Amino acid sequence: MSFLEYAPAPESTAILNLKDEYGLFIGGEFVEGSGNAFQTISPADERKIATVQTADSSDVDRAVMAARTAYDRVWSKMSGADRGKYLFRIARLVQERARELAVAESLDNGKPIKESRDVDVPLVAAWFFYYAGWADKLDYAGLGANPHSLGVAGQVIPWNFPLLMLSWKIAPALAAGNTVVLKPAETTPLTALLFAEIVQQAGLPAGVVNIITGAGSTGEALVQHPEVNKVAFTGSTGVGRAIAKSVAGTGKKLTLELGGKAANIVFDDAPIDQAIEGIVNGIFFNQGHVCCAGSRLLVQESIHDEVIDRLKNRLSTLRLGDPLDKNTDIGAINSAEQLARIMELTQAGEAEGAERWSAPCELPSSGYWFAPTIFTGVSTSHRIAREEIFGPVLSVLTFRTPAEAIAKANNTPYGLSAGIWTDKGSRILAVADKLRAGVIWANTFNRFDPSSPFGGYKESGYGREGGRHGLTAYLASASERAAVTSDTKSSAGTKRSSTKENRK
Repeated sequence: MSFLEYAPAPESTAILNLKDEYGLFIGGEFVEGSGNAFQTISPADERKIATVQTADSSDVDRAVMAARTAYDRVWSKMSGADRGKYLFRIARLVQERARELAVAESLDNGKPIKESRDVDVPLVAAWFFYYAGWADKLDYAGLGANPHSLGVAGQVIPWNFPLLMLSWKIAPALAAGNTVVLKPAETTPLTALLFAEIVQQAGLPAGVVNIITGAGSTGEALVQHPEVNKVAFTGSTGVGRAIAKSVAGTGKKLTLELGGKAANIVFDDAPIDQAIEGIVNGIFFNQGHVCCAGSRLLVQESIHDEVIDRLKNRLSTLRLGDPLDKNTDIGAINSAEQLARIMELTQAGEAEGAERWSAPCELPSSGYWFAPTIFTGVSTSHRIAREEIFGPVLSVLTFRTPAEAIAKANNTPYGLSAGIWTDKGSRILAVADKLRAGVIWANTFNRFDPSSPFGGYKESGYGREGGRHGLTAYLASASERAAVTSDTKSSAGTKRSSTKENRK
């Protein structure tokens, strides 16, 4: 079968006005960092984009204290309506700079420009618009009258959706009256630094949003800072587990959105054409760099061969290449480290007996690339069926009955998302009720809305982002605040008594 050839359609980078070097954004200004500078590169060709400063513990302290000052003096005292005006302003500026942000995201992250342009950036604006509307309605968030902000939020985000994850964290925190110190991933700091410029354009009071860059040690210093009242982390389960241990007993509120190994369940009465597109979108969107990716395909035995044949034909039409080309479907893997991880697990899949098929495509000579790949004959004990690959790799398993599908879907340490494909609404409800996953899509996959909560169970973390639930993660009810105030006074009284005894 022959296919139409697409002429190159690259998006120009002329719209970008990038600096050669970026500092830290603290107290409303870009300042020098005290740590060693590092380079952010394009994963498509390994070229340097910019030099970025590293925040050490002293810089983290500066950022947190700037956020504390802004919280005490300005942001917590401002009315919800006025806070909402700033969020509305930020949302409109994101829309005005949408093309610039999309190009920067694809350049720095490696994802196709059509995904950055049509999915990521519009959702970023939508998140700020949504929470702008909540800013003066906190009494209706479900925590009773007069809920109170927490204080300073320390937020650490991953590299797979840099700007979108920023909006998931910052928008509800600001709407609830908190100030923020955010650390983007080391490999994708660019759009966070451009967002700092938007913060300046919006006239946000100095210190309300602070952005510090660096590696894991920077994030660790932020999480452990004693003046941080709320920690929000999206990333690997291992790091999330370490964060949970570090904040245990400190009184800090914590939200963790971690890994996933989602099951995409296709029954024999499913709309096959629609399901094939959902499968592709579920695992090959953003090169599989999605925590809720449908990386395990469970297909009813009677339609297994048909689904696999159609899926292979569909993957053969996907175009892999330059992320800035508007025709590209599969972009670059984000880093050499992530590519090595993907290769290790796919080699393990072959060694354990699964059958590998990769879409025929020519990989560029430079950069980090991996062809869309399917494994059939996969057992639930295989590493590729149990471990998060975080790449364009799909493991296919079969089932005979709904009960078997549910058992296999739940046979994972994760519990973030799942998908169900069937023509019967009753089956959707019955199966969904038994799946241990935080988000379940029916006859679709990877659909997001700011009004809908997102989060998981088990090793996929706890807490929810998005919707009213995401707002309450940054609020304390009046009774909770009274209890904290009482504990604080009691602790202070104990310290005073102890001091008197020591004086005697």
